[in-house]
Amino acid sequence: MLSLHTNAAALSAQNSITRTQNSLSTSMTRLSTGYRINSAMDDAAGLQIATRLKTQTSGMGVAMRNTQNSISLMQTAEGALDETTNILNRMKDLATQAADGSSTSADQTAMQKEFNTLSDELSNIFSNTKFGGTALFNSAGGKLTSALTFQIGADSSETMTGDFTTELTQVGTDIVAAATGFVTTGTGAAAGTELTASANATIGTLTTAIDTVGALRSKLGAVSNRLDHVYNNLSNISTNTKNASGRIMDVDFASESATMTSSQMLLQAGTAMLKQTNSQSSLVLSLLQ
Repeated sequence: MLSLHTNAAALSAQNSITRTQNSLSTSMTRLSTGYRINSAMDDAAGLQIATRLKTQTSGMGVAMRNTQNSISLMQTAEGALDETTNILNRMKDLATQAADGSSTSADQTAMQKEFNTLSDELSNIFSNTKFGGTALFNSAGGKLTSALTFQIGADSSETMTGDFTTELTQVGTDIVAAATGFVTTGTGAAAGTELTASANATIGTLTTAIDTVGALRSKLGAVSNRLDHVYNNLSNISTNTKNASGRIMDVDFASESATMTSSQMLLQAGTAMLKQTNSQSSLVLSLLQ
């Protein structure tokens, strides 16, 4: 029907052009940002899922850093205990030498002086070994004097406990039994008489102390190894979760480029047809001639 007031063909062409323009705008936005979903209108359900996945990967990233920091803390403690073992071995060597009948009183006195100095250094290690400014072994609030809780995941329930209190307490007890000058806070106590009075017995107490230090080092190593496995597992989960989020959020450039090209061609065709439909109204005037 020819009409001056209503041009159905033009209206249809305009609607088609509007839809094509919207599609073209969406494609251009996706190609410019690299994301398939740029607002909730693009894919409401997909956005919700992707946001949840992104939150999880972000939390796991922090948890991975947590594990590395915790491993560093325990490596610092283990390094201090390694030196503690070296000192105790030297002290045991001195006790063994002092216990021999060939050693004179003067020899034992000289060896006792070195023994006392080594005992003071043990006190220094246990008092002042720190990680991030916080003491580790100091009996006055050291990190390892109470159980540690490691946050190893993005959820509140994903925690791990490392309790070294029993081993650390035993280390302190056994070193004090071997070297009376040893203290776990502050400077060393008064000089002892381990080598001048009971060198043979000191050999045994030092052996026990070395064994308990080894037990504490073993516990630290075991927990560190577990945290290393936690890190590797988190890395694997994080990688797969990011891939899942990417499949939802990221645009397929090949597909979207084809869609944009199709929209551009449709827009050109629609514009041409709109021009043709607008000329149809002029045919009404030919009926009046």
